[in-house]
Amino acid sequence: MKIITYPNPILRKRTKKVTDFSKIEKIVKEMKEIMEKHQGIGLSANQVGLDLSLFVAKYNQKFYVVINPEILKVSKERKEMLEGCLSLPKILANVKRPKSVVLEALNEKGKKIKLKAKGLLARVFLHETDHLNGILMIDKTNEIYQLKKEIKDLV
Repeated sequence: MKIITYPNPILRKRTKKVTDFSKIEKIVKEMKEIMEKHQGIGLSANQVGLDLSLFVAKYNQKFYVVINPEILKVSKERKEMLEGCLSLPKILANVKRPKSVVLEALNEKGKKIKLKAKGLLARVFLHETDHLNGILMIDKTNEIYQLKKEIKDLV
């Protein structure tokens, strides 16, 4: 697996629901490794070329596996922040998103879970859920910035 970058058409496609969990453990392990290697905090399956409604995220040392997510509730209160995306290298976008979200999904074993998140974790969940629906951060803003250097080169 490798990171798929824009304009690859899989990034614009609504992903298929996961129904077969036989290979999920292997897929999740590889996605986690790729996300960490690229210093991401979230990664959706279509970003590695898989047509699956699945994303992984890591925040405050906690690892999340979210399969077939459905957004149940978002806060009315929104916050604008710069976002990056592994599929849009060297791009930052100023995106306004809800401050909190409640998701219903399945975990890697196919068990139903409910996730409540606020702040940056809510933003990650919403960003990755957008990916699974073929929506990119650049669709949600007119403020897009192109970096001249990699962020890691700046620190």
